[in-house]
Amino acid sequence: MTSKVEEELRKLSVEMRILEQTAETLQSRINMVNAAITDLTYASKTLEGLEKEKEKSELLIPIGGSSYIRAKLENPDKVIVGMGAGVSVEKTLQEAKEILKKRMDDLEKARASLQQQFSQVATRMNQDKERFDVLANELRKGKAPRNV
Repeated sequence: MTSKVEEELRKLSVEMRILEQTAETLQSRINMVNAAITDLTYASKTLEGLEKEKEKSELLIPIGGSSYIRAKLENPDKVIVGMGAGVSVEKTLQEAKEILKKRMDDLEKARASLQQQFSQVATRMNQDKERFDVLANELRKGKAPRNV
């Protein structure tokens, strides 16, 4: 009877390690999706602000490191949008906003799915830990648990 308990403890231990790795991977993916959503949110807000600007308006363009350059807005209705794989195309301001909105919607769905998966893994980890603790306590007491 004890060997069955020990075998189940080993199996639970392996499963818990796998679940921990899965949870870490899911959390990493959630963090990447959150970063992409933040980036798209900044881009959307920038486009909203750009709508209010007139041609030849002077702008400060961030170049990183809390540094900016001055630039004049030549055509406030045209935006260059990255399409992926290093390809960028010129779009109207409204088209660019729609593209960013769709990307954000897609990322929100992906984040919800990842969070649901993470929640399921966390629930399973807790169940396994509880079962592991019960079995370990019973093994220490020298008796096999009932209802194994």
